[in-house]
Order: sequence, then C-alpha cells, then structure tokens
Amino acid sequence: MTELHGQPVHAPGNSEQPAHEGPGQEGPGQEQPYDLVVTGVRLVSGDGVVAGGLAVSSGRIACLLGPRERPPARRTLDGGGRHLLPGLIDSHVHFRTPGLTHKEDWAHAGRAAVAGGVTTVIDMPNTLPPLHTAEEAHRKAELLAGTTLVDHRFHLGVTGDDPSPLRSVGPREATSVKVFLAGHHTAPDVVRDPAQLEKVFRTAAEAGLRLLLHAEDDAVFGLLDSWRGAPAGYGGYERHRPRSGGIVAVARVVELVRRHGTAVHVLHVSSAEEADLLTAAAHTGLPVTFEVTPHHLSFTATETSRTGARARLSPALRDRSDRERLWQAVVGGEVATLGSDHAPHTRAEKLRPPAEAPPGLPGVQEMLTAVHTGLRRRAPEDSPDAQLSCLARLLAERPAGLFGLDERKGRLRPGLDADFVLFDADERWMLAPGAIQSKCGWSAYEGWTMTGRVLRTVRRGETVYSHADGQAEFGSPDGRWLDARRPGDLVPR
Repeated sequence: MTELHGQPVHAPGNSEQPAHEGPGQEGPGQEQPYDLVVTGVRLVSGDGVVAGGLAVSSGRIACLLGPRERPPARRTLDGGGRHLLPGLIDSHVHFRTPGLTHKEDWAHAGRAAVAGGVTTVIDMPNTLPPLHTAEEAHRKAELLAGTTLVDHRFHLGVTGDDPSPLRSVGPREATSVKVFLAGHHTAPDVVRDPAQLEKVFRTAAEAGLRLLLHAEDDAVFGLLDSWRGAPAGYGGYERHRPRSGGIVAVARVVELVRRHGTAVHVLHVSSAEEADLLTAAAHTGLPVTFEVTPHHLSFTATETSRTGARARLSPALRDRSDRERLWQAVVGGEVATLGSDHAPHTRAEKLRPPAEAPPGLPGVQEMLTAVHTGLRRRAPEDSPDAQLSCLARLLAERPAGLFGLDERKGRLRPGLDADFVLFDADERWMLAPGAIQSKCGWSAYEGWTMTGRVLRTVRRGETVYSHADGQAEFGSPDGRWLDARRPGDLVPR
C-alpha cells in the first residue's frame, strides 16, 4: 500500500507495504531504514535498461539496488518486473496562469502532468500579463506556491524593442527566453523587425541565456494572407500556414546563431526541411538543438481537415512524409527534446469561426503514452527496453541538461531527487473523457488505443499519482519552484 493523504491505497501487482523488521541487506553506512525501497523493476536510463531497484531517503535517491537486494525500509514498492523511468521533464507547457485560468490552471494541469509521468515542467511566458523580468518570476512562483503537484521552472519572454532586462536575469530565475517570430491568439510579443531580432540574439548571448524559438516567419504568412485571405475552413488550413514560414525562419535563426554564437532551441519543428537544416547546423558545431511534439508525430494535415479546430495548431500539422522524417529524427538522435506544447483552450473557443479559433491542444498527460504508442506501432520488432531508453533521453536527461536541472533531475542516480515513473509498457487501454485531467476537459487523443500506461508517479519520494482498478489517486500539491545552474554552453564568453 502507499500513503496518500494518510490513507492506504491498494494496487494489485503494484503493492507498497511497510517493510518487515528483521535481517536485511543494508546499503553502505546505513543505520536507519530507508524511507522507501523500490524492488522488482527495470531501471531505465538513456544508456540502457537493467534489472534492479532503488532506495530513497529524505526525498533523494540514496542508492541503486541489485535485483536481489532488499534493505530495510519504512515502505516498499514491488514493481512486478515493470519499467521504472526517471520523472519526466516537460520543457514546453502553457499552464495559463495568470490571466487565462478559464481554460487551464496549475491545479488541473499538475494533475494532468503527473498522470502522464511528468514531475517537472517549464512554463512558457505568454500569459496575461506576460513574464518578462526576474522580479516577475519571483512573483509568479509565490502565486503558484501550494497549488500544484509538479516541480517547476519558467521560460522568460522578451520584447524586441527592449531586451535589456535579460541582462539582470540569473539562473535562479531562468536560463532560457522564449521568442515568437510569428503571432497568434496567445502570443502578445512577436519580434518581427530583423534589427530587433539581432539585438535579442546578441543580448541573450551576452547574458548567458538560451533562446527558445517559435520559428515561423510572420512576414511570409502576412504576404500569403494578403493574397489568399484568412482561411474560411480547415480543409486548406495547412496552405495558409505552410512549411515555407518555418523554413525561412529556421534559415534566419541559423545565420544569427552563426553571427552571435547564441545557443538556441527551436520548438515544435513540423517539417522535414526544418529538421534537415537544424541537424546540418548542429553538425557544423553551432549551438543549435530542436524539439518535436507528440502531435506532430501522431497526426497529419488530414486530421485538421477531418476534425477542424481540435487539430488546428501552430505550427500546422504537415504531411505523412514530414511525420516520417520527424520520427527518423527522434529515433536517430537528432531531436534533443520532446515537449508537449500543452496549450489548452475551451471548447467554446475552439468552436469559433476558423480564422478566430485559437491554435493549440492539451498534451502533457498524453505525451509519454502517445509517443510510446507511436514507437511500438512503428517498430513492433524493437524491444520496449530500447524504446523507453530513447524516451528517457528525450523526456528526462536532455531537457535536464539543456535547462540546468541535471544536478537534481533527469536520471535515476544517487543524490538526485527521487522522481520516477512506474510504467507498464505492454498494457493496452483507451483514453476516455472521464480520465482527462486538464481543465479544458477534452483531448485530441480521445478514443485512441494506447500501449503503455503510467501506474505510479513519485516526486521527491512521495507518490503524487497512482492508478489502480480504473481509479486515479493524487498526492499533495506541494510542487516547488526549482533552482538551476547555468549550463556550460551558456556561460558568457
């Protein structure tokens, strides 16, 4: 059993029990029982999978255990041979606080996150008001205290006319800054002027901050709209927001990186050409990385034509050949991170006329299972071990390193926070509306048959989510604002 709000909760095949007193195998220098010992699991890292377990003390991983080690503990969890992943880090979420809490808030989004195995998120700045300064980061952290299940960090925003506040930002507040190169309904600050964009790149390099780019060219879209007009329906939506906008913007970003040495991470890459350009730039030694989202791996423009606003996204969904290229980048190691781009809107907002319906969908809860399902369908002959090792790199290790959290998060390693996910790689299930935790109450994956289910999520040694007998149980909303270090590639020259 596990203790949730002081009550025991039983989970078949996933039992957590008080350890029995008596002889046991103690860890090095151990005098007291561990707080928690996990046994009978397959420990997942980016380097591979091994059978064993781990012990937890004071919210940290105390040691890793061999398959037969059973040290004394106050609580034990038998994983039943399932996989144990590091707690996932979703480095691209829009949890909508402050100003947009009618569609999402940190209480609901935190439950969605831990139900999907995510223990740490990094929130985007395009709220009302937007997050632009170190002082605002502190105020936002105070606002969120005691409201959410997930540990968290923030990406700052920037205006093109005055990026000077970035010079006063230290790693306590942020190691990264989001820049929109194209506008949409929830992007209040778009950097359109080339001279202003160059200034942002230069200032970020001097301040030791990583730029995160929504890399689509607003001028390209404006030119097309002046010719074609706004989209009247969803059948031709991709033609109104085509790949050319992303290709032009990525080419410009690569040139600015070459000129200023700014470290950049390009978000939600949607086309084969963008992936090729970014991979080539990284191959030359430029500090360029990129992200892919589950929805660009799961859907194509056909879904936008068929389901309308539910699959209206920014960037738009592309063709099957683009989806295949993105999968190749995931499996081949070109992609640095997966991010959900969790961007919920209400049903009423999505039912507006096509030109007015906001782009975006919820995704933090669905991310792990959706991508794992895609991997299993794409390559059923591959072992779950290899596929989950790939996901541990993209959803834990790499984001921890990119954003300065790797001394605390991202791996099953002694000394790091005891964040981990018990995952049944073989369970098949269907996402039903009643299981959706996001405040918006809908998902683009409703009715999907998933392969792989999160059974338990542990954050800093405490169970924050468990699933048993079709029921979800959640822990206490005591997620913390995390400190971070400045990654080595961001140290100003």
